[in-house]
Amino acid sequence: MLKNSTYSIAIVDDHILIAKAIGGVIEGFSKYEVLYEVEHGKALIEKFKQAKNVPDIVLLDIAMPVMDGFETAKWLKEHHPEVLVLSLSMQDDDLSLIKMIKAGTKGYLLKNIHPAELEKALDALVSKGYYYPDWAASKVFSILAENDNKKTNSILITERENEFLKYCCTEMTYKEIGEKMFCSNRTVEGYRDSLFDKLGLKTRVGLVMYAIKSGIYK
Repeated sequence: MLKNSTYSIAIVDDHILIAKAIGGVIEGFSKYEVLYEVEHGKALIEKFKQAKNVPDIVLLDIAMPVMDGFETAKWLKEHHPEVLVLSLSMQDDDLSLIKMIKAGTKGYLLKNIHPAELEKALDALVSKGYYYPDWAASKVFSILAENDNKKTNSILITERENEFLKYCCTEMTYKEIGEKMFCSNRTVEGYRDSLFDKLGLKTRVGLVMYAIKSGIYK
């Protein structure tokens, strides 16, 4: 998704020692650098106002004083939608996961993540635009599966949108999907946006979960 040689990161976490530890791990990755660490959302907003360069990625804690992760994610989505936001949490909590996704975050990580998986998550974030570990994807699927099937069954999806949904479930980028479907990037984005509107979704992982749930992809 992003095409920089080095990606800048801001860490937002009121647990200073944890933030420092994560920052230290990231500094060991060749493609990433930590711009700064702040303790809550309001401090991040002040940094955004002061700093000339907005970070490519924000690692965002959920439970923080002054301005928590939910409100911070909403502010970032409204004012800096180009910034990729990755949630950080101590627990694999269903409600927090869904709320952070709705607030616009592109992934969800536990703070005890192994350094190798953290780098994998960051790589996926900049290349695909999102990262959800298996346990998080499973929880999202379970919650979607509990929704009323009558609503999804009444949605009319075209043959080409159906084909696009199947390709969404692969590792292909949107550009590669366009090449496979013999259409332009703009057309692929049109299929994506149309499905977002029809299904009430906002992310590719949501499309994948819908495709699996509805039997479009097996």
